[in-house]
Amino acid sequence: MSPEYGATMGFFPVDHVTLQYLKLTGRSEETLQVEKVYSSCLELNLEDVEPWKSGPKRPHDRVPLKEMKADWHSHLDNKVGFKGFAIPKESQSKVVEFSFHGTPAQLRHGDVVIAAITSCTNTSNPSVMLGAALVAKKACELGLEVKPWIKTSLAPSSGVTKYLYGLQKYLNQLGFNIVGYGCTTCIGNSGDLHESVGSAISENDMVAAAVLSGNRNFEGRVHPLTRANLVYLASPFLLPDG
Repeated sequence: MSPEYGATMGFFPVDHVTLQYLKLTGRSEETLQVEKVYSSCLELNLEDVEPWKSGPKRPHDRVPLKEMKADWHSHLDNKVGFKGFAIPKESQSKVVEFSFHGTPAQLRHGDVVIAAITSCTNTSNPSVMLGAALVAKKACELGLEVKPWIKTSLAPSSGVTKYLYGLQKYLNQLGFNIVGYGCTTCIGNSGDLHESVGSAISENDMVAAAVLSGNRNFEGRVHPLTRANLVYLASPFLLPDG
């Protein structure tokens, strides 16, 4: 399950790491004698690799990160569909004022109200989670903060990921506290938004957004108030600074 490139699974060749895993899991010596023969070889220039997000309504609609702003604004204009919300020009810059725990707050079309590092396959990878924590550390050092009305959470799929070498505190500082191990936001289990946020969205017909490191963002899956399921899928690396 790889939301970064819109796939549901990935194939990889047998290498020394694969054989090491087979040995550690008690496979027979005969099994370990697998001959590594490849029918073809490919070269990949890492300089050509760039980050993507997927959305806003289907996991296979990829958007290069550098084009996210332009892509989003085009959705406001487009007719209602997988890539459109048909918001009138005069309403696209609308700003809704509301109070969050007594603090003045504002909401615009496209503002994120849910940000979740979820329990899909990529969060069972300690190196990916470590990378997300390092991004969070840098964000904290730069003084960046998450708006308090954004519902943030961290629900990795493996307890191994809690060993982040003292870096979990930076994720906590940005609101990505561990809420459990298992499916949460991906399947609609994020829970309610704060009443003031929900009212600001529903009473003013706002197009609010969610971003998560899951693998599915079909309509109606994440939250009824992320209108038409405006949800972008992203690598855990992109959540702390999203």
